[in-house]
Amino acid sequence: MPLLSSAFYWLGWVIRLVMLPIVVRRKRRAEVALAWLSIIFLAPLPGLVGYLLFGEVRLGTRRIRRHAREVDVIERARQAGVNVRHIAAPPIEQSQHAILHVATELGGLPVLGGNRAELIAETWETIDRLIADLDAAQHHVHLLFYIYVDDEVGSRVSDALVRARGRGVDCRLLVDAVGSRCFLKRGARNLIRHGVEVAPALPVNPIRSLFARIDVRNHRKLAVIDGRIAYTGSQNIVRPDYGRRHAGFEWRDLMVRLTGPTVTQLQAVFLEDWEFEAGSTVDDFAYIPPPAVVGSAAMQVVPSGPNHPTRVLRDVTVEALHAARERVVITTPYLIPDEAMLVALRLAAVRGVRVDLIIPERSDQLLVGLAGEYFVDELLDYGVHVHLYQDGLLHVKTMTADAGFAMLGTANFDVRSFYLNFELNLLSYDPDLNGMLRFCQSGYMERSREVVPGAWRCRAKARRWGAACAKLVSPLL
Repeated sequence: MPLLSSAFYWLGWVIRLVMLPIVVRRKRRAEVALAWLSIIFLAPLPGLVGYLLFGEVRLGTRRIRRHAREVDVIERARQAGVNVRHIAAPPIEQSQHAILHVATELGGLPVLGGNRAELIAETWETIDRLIADLDAAQHHVHLLFYIYVDDEVGSRVSDALVRARGRGVDCRLLVDAVGSRCFLKRGARNLIRHGVEVAPALPVNPIRSLFARIDVRNHRKLAVIDGRIAYTGSQNIVRPDYGRRHAGFEWRDLMVRLTGPTVTQLQAVFLEDWEFEAGSTVDDFAYIPPPAVVGSAAMQVVPSGPNHPTRVLRDVTVEALHAARERVVITTPYLIPDEAMLVALRLAAVRGVRVDLIIPERSDQLLVGLAGEYFVDELLDYGVHVHLYQDGLLHVKTMTADAGFAMLGTANFDVRSFYLNFELNLLSYDPDLNGMLRFCQSGYMERSREVVPGAWRCRAKARRWGAACAKLVSPLL
């Protein structure tokens, strides 16, 4: 036993000394490096295992090569509408030009005008509208979702896919291998039997864990029908009481139904992901029809993920906060901002901008929820108005800045969405659409209670200690 104890002791120091330069050299963000080093020095062996599994953002050599080969799909989508007046260069408020420039330079997709967007705030209405569009599909249906559950909602969507395939419509379904693991084991078989192409995104297995980080997920939610209609936002294919059916606790989501030229860009995002994961080449020109002007909304698609060289969503958010002059409203289910975003929020409040942050009072993620509480303390000190949503889990991810800018999509305002997961957001420069989104945000605020700083800081001591401890590992969440 003394010999074994001595061996573990020296093994611990070997791990510490070997990992110190590795972590310091590879981690660009100091807070992430410090968090990993703290774990490794406190518990060397578990820390080493954790770092090997979750410490490096690796997609695997095969996926990186495939992405490099298929990225031209996005380049082709960039050309949609370039010669059509009012599509390639829609009118944008002067105050939004800096945000537009940042998003274009870092995100790669240009703003397109001529769109029409409808916001859908009810889960069942979204599913009804989606199924109606699936039943009307004539050429193809492309679905990409993080969570797809074979429940009442998933079964209805699957039945619509089977009907579409029976009419000769090409149907492709891409779901995250972790978020939809139960569906892939059972429900996907019926779809495949009827001719629907189904593929898992970022599959997890012991061999892959040696070469790629297993907690990097495809968090996107996207549906494209005939290259003419698209849906995106926060909603998955699952009942709104997912995970809490017996507690009267429902997820509140927001989706946008989009028609117009920007659908071609969303189609390109799907095709990139499909070829990235399924390994099958798609004749993208057959699925990207010529753009048609159907409205006046100017919108921009911003895909992000570990295969992108920049943190575009975080940078766009920071730029929008810097550009705001009157009011900013943010809704997010998970709040773990990095230092740049905290500084931007503080400076906005100092300039006299009213900043309203709406988060759920009850989170489905204990550690993430506790870390968020710590940041609420900081934001209250800055003068940010924090509202705790009461009516279930607010899963909506939106931001409005004055009247000229809005953002909605799949990304939470946390480290995981900004730095790790594959996400998809829409930027809107249309005052009418932004006004509708602000109206939705006002409804969420009405069903919330505003945090009173004095009362907040008097909450249970155990809760405050838990938040402080969770903050230490927040860079890793």
